[in-house]
Amino acid sequence: MSITLEVAGLVKDFRVRGGPRRTRLRAVDHVSFTIPPGRTLGLVGESGSGKSTIARMITGLAEPTAGHVVLRDAAGRPVPRGAHQEHVQMVFQDPFAALNPFHTVEHHLARPLRLHRRARDRVDASRRVLELLDRVALPAEQIVHRRPHELSGGQRQRVAIARALAPGPQVIVADEPVSMLDVSVRLGILRLLARLQREEDLAVLYITHDLATARHFSDDILVLYQGRVVERGPADDVILGPRHPYTRLLAAASPDPRGGRRALDVDPAAVVASGEMGVYDHHTGRWEDHSGRPMT
Repeated sequence: MSITLEVAGLVKDFRVRGGPRRTRLRAVDHVSFTIPPGRTLGLVGESGSGKSTIARMITGLAEPTAGHVVLRDAAGRPVPRGAHQEHVQMVFQDPFAALNPFHTVEHHLARPLRLHRRARDRVDASRRVLELLDRVALPAEQIVHRRPHELSGGQRQRVAIARALAPGPQVIVADEPVSMLDVSVRLGILRLLARLQREEDLAVLYITHDLATARHFSDDILVLYQGRVVERGPADDVILGPRHPYTRLLAAASPDPRGGRRALDVDPAAVVASGEMGVYDHHTGRWEDHSGRPMT
């Protein structure tokens, strides 16, 4: 079943501890996007921009203050809320923290198979565990009885991806999936995610602060600044032709593959003063306010 992820007007407020009772911090401010099957949306921004908070609301780990997250089937009908966890799975940033050090690889993969009734019995679960490891290009027989500390960082992340695949999801939320891995293994993990997306027709939300990987792994990019979307569009258009001062600053700070440093063509003070600039949409070629209306 093909699933489309629809996020509309998502808001998340947190109470500020130690302050007045009604003091709130708005971490996510009316964020909307849609990811159809077989597409990847890159969500980029610096730490504290609201990326991981959005991920937690999409996966059901946090409740939104306002707005909604809806899964729609191929006919456009909403998927029942009870099936949300089965269809949406997350790959976390730190594969070591995401895996229980006391349990084997087999336990980590068999448990979601049992919880989501993807295996008939223990024998069937063991067979499916080996299949999952094979899908993420790991030597199944060699590592199935190992514990997380006996694996490399790249192997742990592949196990985490296999665990996310166990319930048979149609939407994957990958929250900085390569940021804690050695540079030498990052490309392999991104290629694995891209292959799985093609084979399973998955909708993928790829969260990162790295514009280079966002450009090459994503179809479209959404740029967040202080919880708000400030720019959106096809990956190449956003990265190669940024229009918002914040996006231009991110692009200037990213490594230049030709060597040296990129020219900083924006004053950081302009970013601070850009709060009411709205959103530049490369699909329409115009500035819009945060409700989607054209700005004059």
